[in-house]
Amino acid sequence: MNKTRYSLKERKKEAGFILKALKSKYPDITPPLFHRNAHELLIAVILSAQSTDKNINNITPALFEKYETVEDFANANIDELKEMIRKSGFYNQKAKNIRATANMIVDKFGGEVPDTMEELVQLPGVARKTANIILSDWFGKNEGIAVDTHVKRVSYRLGLTDQADPVKIERDLMELFPKEEWGEISLRLVFHGRETCTARKPKHEMCCLCSREEPCSID
Repeated sequence: MNKTRYSLKERKKEAGFILKALKSKYPDITPPLFHRNAHELLIAVILSAQSTDKNINNITPALFEKYETVEDFANANIDELKEMIRKSGFYNQKAKNIRATANMIVDKFGGEVPDTMEELVQLPGVARKTANIILSDWFGKNEGIAVDTHVKRVSYRLGLTDQADPVKIERDLMELFPKEEWGEISLRLVFHGRETCTARKPKHEMCCLCSREEPCSID
């Protein structure tokens, strides 16, 4: 399905089918990153860039045991922090962002992770995708739709967007799905992308969306 061939009404109809099918396949979804509070989720999401949730979940239990509070991260020895997160990849920059973010939370936000998009994106290492995840998964606020590599790939293949820029993809998806579904549709698209609509070889034989009249593109 190519977005340029279809009207907004037709794409909304397609989005409705996709939402219903994915809710049926993934009725109960939970955020895949290990965390117990807002700052742990924030740090886990920062670490997850260019990595896998499984890899990050192998790192964070020990990390959160050593650094229990935002203040602990703010005061962390940078070399020790780098060593603990080394296996996450790009650990030098991630360590700098984590410590800088923790310091800003302490100094500017009273030690509490902020709960608005405007404030979250001020934090080092936090862009819209990360902010959307924090707002939806922890604070229950749907301000937008988190677009990662899976959401980008799957939404293009399904004809929900023809954009490459994550911000533009997000805008397209927000136009198609009800606001109350924004947080969970992102997770459902992620799970579908990992399990079925994989990057190299989509598993059409097990796809819950293949009953549509218009097959997806695998370009």
